[in-house]
Amino acid sequence: MELQHISEIERATQRGRGELLRLGMGLVFLVLVMLYAIMQGVGEGGMIVVAAAIIGGYMALNIGANDVANNVGPAVGSKALSMLWALVIAAVFEAAGALIAGGEVVSTISSGIVDPAALQDRQTFIWVMLAALLAGALWLNIATAIGAPVSTTHSIVGAVLGAGVAAAGFDVVDWSSLGNIVASWVISPVLGGIFAAAFLYLIKRSITYQPDMAEAARRAVPWIVAAMAWTFSTYLLLKGLNKVWAVSFGSAVFYGFILALAVLIVVRRRLSRSDRLIANTKDGVNSLFTLPLVFAAALLSFAHGSNDVANAVGPLAAIVDAVRHGGEVAEAAQIPLWVMVVGAIGISLGLALYGPKLIRTVGSEITELDQMRAFCIAMAATITVIVASQFGLPVSSTHIAVGGVFGVGFLREYLKSNYARRVAEIKAHHPEADQAEIDAFLIRFDAAAIEQKGEMLRDLKKRQKRKMDPAHFSKGERKRLRKVYRQELVKRSQIIRIAAAWVVTVPASALMAAMLFFMIRGMFVA
Repeated sequence: MELQHISEIERATQRGRGELLRLGMGLVFLVLVMLYAIMQGVGEGGMIVVAAAIIGGYMALNIGANDVANNVGPAVGSKALSMLWALVIAAVFEAAGALIAGGEVVSTISSGIVDPAALQDRQTFIWVMLAALLAGALWLNIATAIGAPVSTTHSIVGAVLGAGVAAAGFDVVDWSSLGNIVASWVISPVLGGIFAAAFLYLIKRSITYQPDMAEAARRAVPWIVAAMAWTFSTYLLLKGLNKVWAVSFGSAVFYGFILALAVLIVVRRRLSRSDRLIANTKDGVNSLFTLPLVFAAALLSFAHGSNDVANAVGPLAAIVDAVRHGGEVAEAAQIPLWVMVVGAIGISLGLALYGPKLIRTVGSEITELDQMRAFCIAMAATITVIVASQFGLPVSSTHIAVGGVFGVGFLREYLKSNYARRVAEIKAHHPEADQAEIDAFLIRFDAAAIEQKGEMLRDLKKRQKRKMDPAHFSKGERKRLRKVYRQELVKRSQIIRIAAAWVVTVPASALMAAMLFFMIRGMFVA
């Protein structure tokens, strides 16, 4: 056997060992969850609680593998964070958010998608929750395997919907809530993309389109970072710490504004120091956004842990509540501490074991990201949730983040046009004798500030009318200076794959949950 073939076999074997190691660690976690659930001693129905705990741990692993990638993916793709540090930061802050600010009560019927009055029979309710929990976890597992970031909340909602319909028919469904879910498929990515593209264009106009980018950065970056501090602190108060410290929207905005002023003063003083040198390049400007991106990844992970973890372990908490108290099914259930611990540790472990695949998808396999673009995506994620919550619009944090990635990618396609087509088409329509003058004009045009570009184009038009233009730019060619050259910087295959996964999440998890409900009921009835 040739040495090359032996090397290929060894590499394949190493990959297989890695997969087995990850699988083994996941199984060890589930066994520990099972043993801990057994020690809880819940009496009658104890085996149901043990089974639910194992499935809940499996669900938490899949949430960590899929959903958390949206919080740290852009930071990793932009090289602001290494994969290792991103995993550490996300795991710590996800767990902290779940345990510190995760709350004590969770809705037992996710998002009001199913009428609790239709599931008053305790046994049927438990079967519905078991089926929903397992179906949601299975769908997240499938989505992670194909590299598609999907919404955990939508997976749970779809699963509860399918199991509820299987148990009590279509009359149990709240169709208006389901309509909101469908609307979020469009609203979330569109708003995320618009906000991310708008922030990126603002940064380009105020910094990278200026002749002296370093000086422009000294002026603009303090305000940009202060805006981040304002939005993130408001977001954290409204969505991350709301179960620990409940504040109104106005109060959250005010407290965020005070913090933003302090951040503005600190950053401005730091950048004004003579020893704080900034290279007059895009890389030099990008370096200023590294630290804000680290904070963004941490805060987004904390807010995600405090909100989505509780939603994810909601069915498990509902089962434990139903088994312990019996009788009428409550619309909201207390979350035992051990259930939150299962969710927090499971998400952190799932992220460490299987998260890198989705982190790479979000961070580098849709479009190329640098620190400025990643910063804009993080800003879009927070401001979109804040705006949508105030207007009552249904949104998904996963869809917002991925929509933000697409938004900055499509803006890059739009902005890349100016130079590529300008050079290709103008040079193609002039004799060789004109090339030196054309090149000189383009060099001056590229170096000019954006306001100066407009002046140069207007002056070019006047010179052409007076026949004073040695480069002989025609009217059509001047228009082409503004035209868009379509250069694909966003992978269209990723758009189709991710969008398809979003659309089928609710029906796929619903169908699996319905089938699992009939299987579980058949096992217990028999």
